[in-house]
Amino acid sequence: MNAMLRKIVHIDEEKCNGCGLCVPSCAEGAIQIVNGKARLIDEIFCDGLGACLGECPQGAINIEEREAPGFDELAVAKHLALSKSRQPSFSACPGSAAQSFERKPEQSTAATESGPSCLNNWPIQLHLVSPQSPFLKQADLLICADCAAFAYAAFHQDLLKGKTLVIGCPKLDDAAAYQQKLTQIFSEAGIKSITVLHMEVPCCHGLLHIVKQALAAAAGDIPLATQVIGVKGNKL
Repeated sequence: MNAMLRKIVHIDEEKCNGCGLCVPSCAEGAIQIVNGKARLIDEIFCDGLGACLGECPQGAINIEEREAPGFDELAVAKHLALSKSRQPSFSACPGSAAQSFERKPEQSTAATESGPSCLNNWPIQLHLVSPQSPFLKQADLLICADCAAFAYAAFHQDLLKGKTLVIGCPKLDDAAAYQQKLTQIFSEAGIKSITVLHMEVPCCHGLLHIVKQALAAAAGDIPLATQVIGVKGNKL
């Protein structure tokens, strides 16, 4: 296919942290995570419209105008059909790679002695939480990635105690809906402080990006702290 001067996505691999948030935003499937970095797998798949730009928390994606093969809708259709026919792959996000850890018996049973539940509110899933919920008023809010509470054994006593909890997954859930709801919460509930708890894997960092975007939209001046949990359950 002959090259032409046109607009096309450019990815700065130095800035990219491989979070994968740009992958589902590309309807043509032109972007994949390869060796921990987002890459344009074929220039003919990119329409140059830039739907992926707003999803990158690192600012690693932009639109440039340069010589490139033309956008090929037929090739895109074949590519998408082939992608759907394949078995699901975990290569899109390096943090999704399967891992197992050997633990000593005393490590496995320690969590049973951690004490009572410190959960102070229900519901906790952010999609289900109303911004007008009484438990949000003047709350110290813990915004937790789904996996983090399962990974960290002392979650209740060490991180949840005294806080109001909402949970979500920045990779699998509707990030735009989360940002909109958090913006409303930050604007209306009088939140005293925010703690974002997420896993160390790149795709999970998107939760902090969502919270920061919501804070900016709400023009809020709320103290923000971050805590990261390692995939082996350690607090980093």
